[in-house]
Amino acid sequence: MTATVEAPSAAARRSRTRLRWLSAGREALERPLTTYYLLLGSSALLLTIGLIMVLSSSSVYSYRTFGDSYAVVTRQLMWVVIGVPAAWLASRLPHRWIRQLSYPAFSISLVLLLLTAFFGVERNGNQNWLGVGSLVIQPSEIAKLSLVVWAAHIYANKERRLGNLHQVIVPVVPGMLLATGLVLVGRDLGTALVLVAILIGMLFIVGAPRRFFTICLLLMSAVVLALAATDQERLGRIVGFTDPFRDFNHTGWQPAHGLYALSSGGIFGEGIGASRQKWGTLPEAHTDYIFAVLGEELGLVGTLLVVLLFLAIAYAALRVARETADPFVRYASFGIVVWLLGQMIINVGMVLALLPVIGIPLPLISYGGSALLPSLVALGLLVGFARREPGAARALAQRRRARSAGLSAGRPT
Repeated sequence: MTATVEAPSAAARRSRTRLRWLSAGREALERPLTTYYLLLGSSALLLTIGLIMVLSSSSVYSYRTFGDSYAVVTRQLMWVVIGVPAAWLASRLPHRWIRQLSYPAFSISLVLLLLTAFFGVERNGNQNWLGVGSLVIQPSEIAKLSLVVWAAHIYANKERRLGNLHQVIVPVVPGMLLATGLVLVGRDLGTALVLVAILIGMLFIVGAPRRFFTICLLLMSAVVLALAATDQERLGRIVGFTDPFRDFNHTGWQPAHGLYALSSGGIFGEGIGASRQKWGTLPEAHTDYIFAVLGEELGLVGTLLVVLLFLAIAYAALRVARETADPFVRYASFGIVVWLLGQMIINVGMVLALLPVIGIPLPLISYGGSALLPSLVALGLLVGFARREPGAARALAQRRRARSAGLSAGRPT
């Protein structure tokens, strides 16, 4: 009789506990500064994890190439020192200034892409780098940010005319296709796919007809097939990505060793610095395939943490896009989400051998200043958008007043 009475009581207690947790979680999400802190905290954690993983994954390569195990991570740290203040500045810039910079940024990006197409430096079969003195940059990474801001600015100006198909198409679609075409001239298929994803995302958020997405997908498929047909190595990667062990010593070498790294990591990983695949067997261990080293050293827990942090950024940015009354903020936030989340999905899918190896870095994690700096500025814009939400702005102003009042009260009279 006693057991019959206690069983429902224990179940009821567990149910009440779950309800309390759900209620606390819902209350936390509804706070005015939740979006702001989600963006800030997730970005900071990803950047920290990225620096740790660049240090670990590049140590062997750095020592063999430069005679210094810290050479690569020192460069990455330099870009972080430049990028964090740039992100802070982007978060404080008035929207009017950002929008005024959209056309100059777009024009400069096109010029840089044009110069890269004809005078670029070739690396790993792609002519997507531009040498400026001793500095070598990747203009296509800068173009991602400028295209998002430029398209958001144009669509915000046309907010009341977006029911007209011509207004949706011109000039955003031709401009983005021009940038994508210049990237394809350098045979950088991965970046071109990200630019097409941004275009599709922007067309989706402004309510373009469904047939547009079908046309974009067909065009993208045709371009991928055309590029594959003209490059035997790329064709081998596209055809053989589902079974990298079939051509283990050629096109399957990198994806196969990426899978070795992930599988040996297990649940909790081998420990930071304990990767075996980074010792020369896994190409691009500190760039495109850093996620594999992360999985080997931090295990399934580490990889899931990174994916969840990207999802947290996407969730927070979509909250900003949903709550804002400013069309520019809505379109820019959505474009940045498509860019960063899409690039993360492509990179992770590539490392998991779910997608072909097309040379896409993992945002905030992979080594490379050309990719890191625009990503940090984009996140700075998102943080600035979140700070200017009416509820968040009031909460921050109230906190500043309380802090000032506390300091005034503490001063001796």
